[in-house]
Amino acid sequence: MSAITYKTSGVNINEANVFVKAIQKDIAGTLNPSVLRDRGAFGSLFALDLKKYRHPVLVSSTDGVGTKLLVAKVAGKHDTVGIDLVAMNVNDILCAGAQPLFFLDYIACGRLDTKVLKAVVQGITDGCKMAGCALVGGETAEMPGMYAADDYDLAGFSVGVVEKDKIINGSRIQTGDQVIGLPSSGVHSNGFSLARRVFSLSEQKKLAPELLKPTRIYVREVLPLIRKFSIKGIAHITGGAFYEKLTKILPAGKCFAIDRGSWPVPKIFQIIQKKGTINDHEMFRTFNMGIGLAIVVAAKDVSVVRTFLRRQKTRHYLIGEVVNDKKNKVIFN
Repeated sequence: MSAITYKTSGVNINEANVFVKAIQKDIAGTLNPSVLRDRGAFGSLFALDLKKYRHPVLVSSTDGVGTKLLVAKVAGKHDTVGIDLVAMNVNDILCAGAQPLFFLDYIACGRLDTKVLKAVVQGITDGCKMAGCALVGGETAEMPGMYAADDYDLAGFSVGVVEKDKIINGSRIQTGDQVIGLPSSGVHSNGFSLARRVFSLSEQKKLAPELLKPTRIYVREVLPLIRKFSIKGIAHITGGAFYEKLTKILPAGKCFAIDRGSWPVPKIFQIIQKKGTINDHEMFRTFNMGIGLAIVVAAKDVSVVRTFLRRQKTRHYLIGEVVNDKKNKVIFN
């Protein structure tokens, strides 16, 4: 019997080193002067410029992409799920009014396929550039026995910063406030376990161009809005959608009255609902239904906010308002 090595056990350190070298150029494109490059450091170093803030508060988020990765595998297309990974984290940070500063990724796989994982990291670096944050580090773990050879999973972690007196948490939301919805780019990164139950593998492959549209990153459009206007609440419409994520920012006794006809529902959701015979409640509890981010503003500010969004060519819809209701958190008109 020949000697057992780490390589014969399924982990190829040399291949991992090749992969790390291959992605360095992409990662370098996300860095900024706040990132300190110390070759001997086991952690990533980021120098926060305290001169820019009076009372800085760090905001963090961690999330993954979920079973959307299985659709990517079926389609053999892996260059956009990295954008999804960044989006799921930085959009959550944005809801507190924070500017994303840096991002880290974790990739677990059964076997390190350099071509596939390089495409994944390309998406991550693209997402970081869209969000204006630095990719400061990550980990790639080859775990044969835990994952099949061609399987992988993604997790991300991001940190942002906001002035303490500028934190957005929904506590100032009042009756009569208006809800502005920013459209999603499609299904985003939630509800894929249901979508995959509805569609066969061949249908998933056929619909992959639509299903794999990357989650929209709202940072560059919304940060200027936050800095210019008094925004009362922001909700990232992800898992739980309108019934859980939208209502998360509501004070007690308040309810969102949403006008379902105020925005166009993308065709992909109509296809999912019809083919799966899914009721409306389940659709609006599982999917974003075409609204990826909801912004709450005072009624007196809605006109100027919408004018600002039009000037920066940000498509949006007035989708509802805040009403008094001690029983319900959201109702649909």
